[in-house]
Amino acid sequence: MPAWVLVVKLLSFYQGRDAKKPSGGYRARPYKVKRKALGGGPPTNTTLSDNDVRRVIRVFGGNVKVKVVSVQYANLYIPKEGKAVKVKILRVLETPANRELAKRDIIVKGTIIETERGRAVVTSRPGQDGVVNAVLLEK
Repeated sequence: MPAWVLVVKLLSFYQGRDAKKPSGGYRARPYKVKRKALGGGPPTNTTLSDNDVRRVIRVFGGNVKVKVVSVQYANLYIPKEGKAVKVKILRVLETPANRELAKRDIIVKGTIIETERGRAVVTSRPGQDGVVNAVLLEK
């Protein structure tokens, strides 16, 4: 990857706390180098699809992070039975964090989905964990 791509990504999605004092007040931005570890990146926006697509990226320290780009199935935990099963996601019902995400069929943590076994709430972070885990909601 060219060096200029890394610089653009770092500048666009910087996650550092440059302009904050520890006490919470305002402080002028200090002159310092932005660290690559604080670069962040664009949101994954995991969408409901007919196939599963995962992206593996290298992160700080040489580790890897698996991001789910599109997903068809979820691991559903059923509290009454105490077991988990793999089920197909039928549709995205609502997202309490942002209603626009539900309209675009984007799955994030807290999204309420409809599965083959009923309504469930997503408990994992698909863009960070690489898997969609959900808990069945009781009726």
